[in-house]
Amino acid sequence: MHPSYLGKILLRWCDQCHTPVLSKTCACGAPTREVPLTPPGDARPAFPADIALINSIFEEHFGAPLVPDGHLVLLNKVPDNDRMEEIVIGGGIAGSIRYIPKERRWEPIPRPEAYVLFKPTKHVVVVDDSAAPFIRDQGMSVLRPGLVSLDDAICTGDEVFVVTESEECIAVGRAKAGAEEARAMQKGQIVRTRRNVPSQIVPGRATWQDAIRANADVIARAEDESVRFVKDVAAAYPLQPTVSYSGGKDSLVTLLVVRKALGNVPLLFADTGLEFPDTYANVEAVQQKYNAEVIRTKTSEKFYETLAREGPPAVNARWCCSVCKLLPVAATIRSTWGECLSFIGQRRYESLSRAESDRVWRNPTVKVQVSAAPIQDWTALHVWLYLFREEAPYNRLYEHRLDRIGCFMCPSSDMALIHMIESDFAGLWNGWHERLKAWQQAQRLPDDWITSGAWRLKEGVHEKERHHH
Repeated sequence: MHPSYLGKILLRWCDQCHTPVLSKTCACGAPTREVPLTPPGDARPAFPADIALINSIFEEHFGAPLVPDGHLVLLNKVPDNDRMEEIVIGGGIAGSIRYIPKERRWEPIPRPEAYVLFKPTKHVVVVDDSAAPFIRDQGMSVLRPGLVSLDDAICTGDEVFVVTESEECIAVGRAKAGAEEARAMQKGQIVRTRRNVPSQIVPGRATWQDAIRANADVIARAEDESVRFVKDVAAAYPLQPTVSYSGGKDSLVTLLVVRKALGNVPLLFADTGLEFPDTYANVEAVQQKYNAEVIRTKTSEKFYETLAREGPPAVNARWCCSVCKLLPVAATIRSTWGECLSFIGQRRYESLSRAESDRVWRNPTVKVQVSAAPIQDWTALHVWLYLFREEAPYNRLYEHRLDRIGCFMCPSSDMALIHMIESDFAGLWNGWHERLKAWQQAQRLPDDWITSGAWRLKEGVHEKERHHH
């Protein structure tokens, strides 16, 4: 899984305000420093449920929670086989959490810098002070002769902190031997240490209101540019302006920006019939708060008809987007206005296809719609700081550890998300599970076709070109 740059990584940190900042100078006047994120580097705020998850993972493994009270935390999704999130605290990378689908569990992958935030009481290996320069400065492994003690809980393959007798954390890595085996060894490798890009963590309490203040100029500039873009596009394409609203954060920011540029415009909501209840609630809340007209596409039975014929949609055969969104949207536009101009919450940091996309385009499936992306160059942090500043009614699913909002059974979801939906939204998932089961039995597919997530991939199909949706 190679990281790819979809745009410049803008995240920096102010050690005076203890907040993330999207420019070289904080609003307080202090210079900011770079945060060495793994690309694509679209870090987002961690909500209380995210922090609770991080703390429970670290507490279970290391005997103590990672995140101190009152600290701002960002999560940065990085390329991995399923799901891995980098944890940004105090302007540095404290580590990551990685999901292991087969075991249905998360594992913590700490960085040595995390030691300034918390003191692990489990999975700690203590080495002789004299071994420190070799391990810390030369990246050498922990060998049996340098070992002083290690915790009984350590098994082969576990993540561990390597600490000196004088309590300095000099490395992190994976145990190559369990505690009992390591003690019995005369020589050999105890821990294989890991080298990461170093970063600095400066602990300090702050609130998201502090972050809004620290980024005041950046957010104002981003808003001005987007408002100007909306006005220019509306002048160039004298069609009925609309906002494609999905119930997600990006389309909500797009709505706010378009309102500032053009006033009240109708919202186009593609009601797939497969949305979370919170998404429908969000559409209602936005409709009421902004007195917006919502044009809904007709929920068609086409999804279930196609499902019965072709089987579930897959990452490499996403017939669902055209059946549930693009074709109904095209029909609705044709019958309502003939043609329209739609402002869409597309951002370059979401995917390679979106990074390479024009800012104004026509989707080949929806020729009656001119699409335009006012927030194409915004990062997730721009989006969230703007929503917090505007006190906008964002979808509550974001507080439930979802980072993107869409159909509840989207085949593009990772297994970490699918397992969470399975347990926390059982009412929705059980109905989908029944339909998967029916297809599995009809096609005589293997027993683990559903549980392994194999239903999300269609065999013998090459990934089709993904159009904008």
